[in-house]
Amino acid sequence: MAALEIEQIQVLKDNFVYLVREPASGVVAVVDPSVAAPVLERAQGLGWRITHILNTHHHPDHTGGNMEIKAATGCVIVGPGHDPDRIPGMDIQVKNGDTYDLGSARAEVLFVPGHTRGHIAFWFPAETTLFSGDTLFSIGCGRLFEGTPQQMWASLSRLRALPPETRVYCGHEYTEANIRFAVTLDPDNKVLRKRETEVRALRAAGKFSVPSLMSDERAANPFLRADAPEIAAALGMAGRDPAEVFAEIRRRKDVF
Repeated sequence: MAALEIEQIQVLKDNFVYLVREPASGVVAVVDPSVAAPVLERAQGLGWRITHILNTHHHPDHTGGNMEIKAATGCVIVGPGHDPDRIPGMDIQVKNGDTYDLGSARAEVLFVPGHTRGHIAFWFPAETTLFSGDTLFSIGCGRLFEGTPQQMWASLSRLRALPPETRVYCGHEYTEANIRFAVTLDPDNKVLRKRETEVRALRAAGKFSVPSLMSDERAANPFLRADAPEIAAALGMAGRDPAEVFAEIRRRKDVF
């Protein structure tokens, strides 16, 4: 098993960019570079040579650093073939079911539309590591800018099915705000309340709340629990289709 080395860089207001190194080969990927300068600086400080960029979707706060990093390093840009015209500098298009190797670490490409029409996630099964972009957040999910509730619910259900020990590296530090909303729907959820305490302590100490564990997301993230009877009941939607329940959760979060 390749033990990926992962460096988190917080940029802009709350974006996460990830430097991912496969130590056996020295291959280094940047996941969703919002901007270039702090990424190049961190890589230089670590002595890591950037060889790849992995993009989950086209939004500028995930691709804005592509061209500058490519110019500086000559790296290869890998991104969603479901959205080929909106990824700056993309060299290699990957689609659902494809695999892509970073040295000896193999990523599986999962098509997870909803936030955008072409969104993908990179899942490293041997390392139980997921880069979910803006589809799945810690105790949240992305807004539906281009997809339907049915698409997003299917995408989240797919991610939810990954192993419980999966570490979820998402695109933003939104956990505190997401928990404030989640407890309005699910105030008696013990896992959610435990996560609330943990995250409050982490953030007070200046630490990141990401990655999270899929086991906690399954138990505490309301967007992954639209098929849970207690969530539907809390919304006055007992017996309704989970995609409809999800749509109502998302609507409420949008105006929270």
